[in-house]
Amino acid sequence: MSSVNVSFSQNISIVHPQYFFIIGLSGIPHSTYYYIFLFMIYFVTIFGNSVVLLIIALHRSLHSPKYIGVFNLALADIGETNALIPNMMRTFLFDSQYISYNACLANMFFVFFFSSLQSVTLLVLAYDRFIAICLPLRYHAIVNNTSMVLVFPAIWAFNSSMVALMVSLITRLSICESNVIQSYFCDHGPVYRLACNDYNLNKSVGFVITSLYLIAPMVIIFLSYLGIFLALSRITTWERRLKALKTCVSHLLLVGIYFFPICFTYLAQLLLALTPNGRVISTSLAYVVPPMLNPIIYVLNTAEIKILLRKMLDNRSAPIRDNISK
Repeated sequence: MSSVNVSFSQNISIVHPQYFFIIGLSGIPHSTYYYIFLFMIYFVTIFGNSVVLLIIALHRSLHSPKYIGVFNLALADIGETNALIPNMMRTFLFDSQYISYNACLANMFFVFFFSSLQSVTLLVLAYDRFIAICLPLRYHAIVNNTSMVLVFPAIWAFNSSMVALMVSLITRLSICESNVIQSYFCDHGPVYRLACNDYNLNKSVGFVITSLYLIAPMVIIFLSYLGIFLALSRITTWERRLKALKTCVSHLLLVGIYFFPICFTYLAQLLLALTPNGRVISTSLAYVVPPMLNPIIYVLNTAEIKILLRKMLDNRSAPIRDNISK
């Protein structure tokens, strides 16, 4: 951005800007209302996922492998939402579109890290459903609390190392032509394309991350549900088939609302040549809407959580009824 004075710190041939300028939505009247809409999404997301976390943490009946996965998904939803929306609100509502170089890299890390946790957690939950339906007699031997408690810390460690590698490679680039990021956060692609030296390694690592956390989970989840449907086809009665299938409904909805918007956005960019504003709106919605819907889906479609909520509401209303009767 030629009209902005940018300070540079130079180390031999590597040039880093002191600040980036995040362009966000530009030239759209009343764009403030969109950011207010995102704030409403933020409030619902934090409240809904916090309720899910509290319900699972406080009720021992939900301390099972499936709900350890749901707990991890709620943590990832809260993390990603906090990495995205507050920064967007500060940046655009308060007209503070500059972000320091280090803060930009930190923002990139947390957005991609928590997004990767979401996709891998959905994959683990698909594995849980696959074992429960295809190998029901061995389910408790294969999938138990101990295995889940070991798996998720390993996922956090592996994902953080992969995303940290992707982000750290940005530091090898010289950003010397422009400091304007054509996105609404410090997105990996728009940042490395600002480089004036070779960024093929960054492009390759970005492709690996996309394959590892988007394409691979989708393919494996698809194959797991092929196995589930084959197992269901061998069940003799429709009643038992539907009963088994109902245990997968919540997970299928979560998979759909997470992967379909992201895939649609990627395809739209390839086939329709989205405008910068169109890309900002489509990708921001693809990132922020699923974390808002996830707790709603689990509350409405999970019998155990609905029963617990009903008991909690009944326990709270009982003293009120007693006082009225007196």
